[in-house]
Amino acid sequence: MPKYLLTYHGEMNMEDMPSDPEAVQAVMAQWGAWYESMGAALVDGGAPIAMSTAISTDGATDAPAKLSGYTIIECDDFAAATAIAEGSPVLANGHSVQISQTIDMGM
Repeated sequence: MPKYLLTYHGEMNMEDMPSDPEAVQAVMAQWGAWYESMGAALVDGGAPIAMSTAISTDGATDAPAKLSGYTIIECDDFAAATAIAEGSPVLANGHSVQISQTIDMGM
């Protein structure tokens, strides 16, 4: 069954993170509910990403798009991966989700 990398893109400022314990709990509950809705499709819940850069043959450059986190899922096809991605809590924050099918290299 194919695996898909869901990457979250959008500006993430630490100042925008909720500091109120109830607000933090509410955000975590949204993520928990989304993860639970995936069932066996969830391979790796991933993590937020605070800082990133890109490396080219000319050296380090700014990353082309602000990467704010990732999740890895496993499901039947791209349509199923898209349906899962459409439930991501990051969409409510104006971020986007990029869906990328991984290639099994047999390693």
